Amino acid sequence: MFTGIIEAVGSLRKIERLGDDIRLTVASANLDLSDVKLGDSIATNGVCLTVVECLGDGYVADISAETVNLTGFANYQVGEKVNLEKAVMPTTRLGGHLVSGHVDGIAKVDAVQQRGKAIEFWLSAPHELAKYIAHKGSITIDGVSLTVNEVDGCRFRLTIVPHTAQETTLIELSPGDAVNIEVDLIARYLERLMFKVPENETEKNAPKDTITMELLARSGFLR
Repeated sequence: MFTGIIEAVGSLRKIERLGDDIRLTVASANLDLSDVKLGDSIATNGVCLTVVECLGDGYVADISAETVNLTGFANYQVGEKVNLEKAVMPTTRLGGHLVSGHVDGIAKVDAVQQRGKAIEFWLSAPHELAKYIAHKGSITIDGVSLTVNEVDGCRFRLTIVPHTAQETTLIELSPGDAVNIEVDLIARYLERLMFKVPENETEKNAPKDTITMELLARSGFLR
């Protein structure tokens, strides 16, 4: 589990293609790796990766075909910068929001505009993920915990303060770039709780419920 508060920016030192999988070597002189051991998790551009080899100034991790297909790692190049965060500990401050490191998909940067000292981004999410993105809700962009300031269909607006821009890779984003996104955990579990799991073939083939006031009341969300 992570918080979306980036600890350091690293770079991709080596990318090995192993069939449909990838073995990645990440270098970072600024990430404290003194307490990292084999099997530990490090969020790399928002993707939870397991350390399979510890290096003096980095680590090696394997990426499965499933993860490659859902994230931007399919198109990353050697030398590309990535946001890094080690897994949280029970005593860690939750400065962002609960982030699993299980990326849901890829969004595209539509526009970037300076707003005073901050930077405003408009992005487009895949249609199937847009329903999870809410005004003033949380979203993770390349591992960074951010607040959604406006929603317009599948498009949403983010405002990046100077500190976040300087301490992450977000400052380098341009229109047309792709980013890894993870929607809020609560939204995903809430949707799952709203629908009954079919117990037999008859129920499986029955029309799916739509979200109505009656369904909300029946599910215990209204009194």
